[in-house]
Amino acid sequence: MRSIWKGHIRFSLVTIPIQIFNAVETKGNVSFRQIHSKDNGPVGYKKYCKTCEETVGRDDIVKGFEYEPDQYAIFNSEELNSVKLKSTKAIDIEAFVDIDEVHPTRYEAVYYVGPEAEIAKGPFALFCSALRESGKAGIGRIILRDREDVVLITPHENALIMYKLRFPYELRSIEKVPDTKEPAKADKAQLKLAMQLIDSLSMSFDKVDFEDRYRDALLELVEKKVQGKQIVTMDEGEDDKPVVDIMDALKKSIEEAKKKSA
Repeated sequence: MRSIWKGHIRFSLVTIPIQIFNAVETKGNVSFRQIHSKDNGPVGYKKYCKTCEETVGRDDIVKGFEYEPDQYAIFNSEELNSVKLKSTKAIDIEAFVDIDEVHPTRYEAVYYVGPEAEIAKGPFALFCSALRESGKAGIGRIILRDREDVVLITPHENALIMYKLRFPYELRSIEKVPDTKEPAKADKAQLKLAMQLIDSLSMSFDKVDFEDRYRDALLELVEKKVQGKQIVTMDEGEDDKPVVDIMDALKKSIEEAKKKSA
């Protein structure tokens, strides 16, 4: 893998040379280009002004912040560049926290972190071991692509995982979800059956089927197109299904789960 960033992890007086890698693989993604149906030419886009309907070049474009409806504060590139932070090539650890305290909604992107050069292997391994033994995760800041992000660093095997974290203002309040302000009371008999169903379907995470069925079907469709084969659609059956009693559904679900696990 090719690193996307090289620098240091710093906490107190300890400095460790590191390199960061993208953890997400994108080569396997299926993507399409927009094509003109008339001549199969690729479709491009031109930027134009919605007021005068003239095509606008890159040099004629500035950025505006809409502080009131149709009222903009205009900024040019020089003004915006003046607030960009220069990379210090260092992740300064500001605190260590219990990983359980970080809510899953705060995670945004994931990266791998490894040592940079032979001299860094010892201090890097020490840092990984200290995090693992303490059960803590490091909180720090990094500048990627001219923006400063808060990151969480945790040990994993012989390396580190770095999560870019969302800022609190980026998350909506879960209290705004309709009909969830007061918990509904669950029927005890239904709850008992639901717990049995959960128990019968429980398994270790590594045994869960993560096959991307949509991607597989899409690739099969693409292959048929390339080979010039006829494309047919499969009838999925009726969408409308009869409503069944929840107790009956739970009992039948438990029976089906037992059959699969047998």
